[in-house]
Amino acid sequence: MAKKKKEKSFSSFLNNPIDFTLVITILFLLGIGLVMVLSASSPSALSESGNSYSYFSKQLLFAILGLLAMVFISKIDYRFYQKFYKHAWIVSLILLALVLLIGKNINGAKRWIYLTETLSFQPSELVKILMIVFYAGILTKNRDELEKYNTGFLKHMCLVAPIIGLLLLQPHFSASVVIIGICSIMMIVAGCKFKHFLITVGAVGIPAIIALIIFSPYRLQRVTTFIDPWQDQTGDGWQVIQSLYAIGSGGLFGSGLGESKQKYLYLPEPHNDFIFSILGEELGFVGCAIVLILFAIFIWRGVLIAMKAPDMFGSLLAVRNNFTCCNTGNN
Repeated sequence: MAKKKKEKSFSSFLNNPIDFTLVITILFLLGIGLVMVLSASSPSALSESGNSYSYFSKQLLFAILGLLAMVFISKIDYRFYQKFYKHAWIVSLILLALVLLIGKNINGAKRWIYLTETLSFQPSELVKILMIVFYAGILTKNRDELEKYNTGFLKHMCLVAPIIGLLLLQPHFSASVVIIGICSIMMIVAGCKFKHFLITVGAVGIPAIIALIIFSPYRLQRVTTFIDPWQDQTGDGWQVIQSLYAIGSGGLFGSGLGESKQKYLYLPEPHNDFIFSILGEELGFVGCAIVLILFAIFIWRGVLIAMKAPDMFGSLLAVRNNFTCCNTGNN
């Protein structure tokens, strides 16, 4: 009897339904990403390590591991994670505290934990996923309290405060904004009133942003530089201007795969932060449009899955993981 039960359990593990449109979209995005990393990273990799394939080989390894993880995780019933939603919050705190203690300081920020000299791990990326699991679980549990301000939006927003505090100590402002956005949208989708969100933004969000600008003036400088990079062409505006040169020179069909000029040390991190600029230069408007369409299909399939989910926990998991994966993919 126990053997039959085990066989049935393994059979259901293998036969979970898969959205093949979503899988094919993911594979196309992954393939384009790998090709662009190979093209964009070769000059900087050769300059830094003497091996033009160093960044690509690392990315290829993580892509293979990611695909294997995707296949395995897709076979697990999502309701399994609901049992551990509280643990997700605790693990998030531990990871973010750990990066402050043993993380490597790069350009004035501690965001990475180096497992070896070449293998690193950014806890904030995992924390995004863990916070989705946590909020999906706690919002499902407290669904009857969400319409009230004190027991709804305010109470559940306070739970993210320690996470944001640890992120700002790194400092990692962009991850803080993403996580606040994730949690806010999940609460609104779950049943919190939108006016409660607006009240909180007005009472807490705006003063917090003003305080961050006062104590960290470079944040305001980044905004003004983005709006008008030409005011400091050889200083703060250099990266934005070179990025615009790359996209603008691509035209309709691009200069051709591997033919970018801006990747030759004009743009910092061409395989990372500015890879979309290299994509625009080499594949042009058409290449950029294809990538954006693929992301749109990805979001569309994710929303459909969320709408068809049999319970609130599954719906919240699907809709927020969908947009979070897009954010991670863009990064």
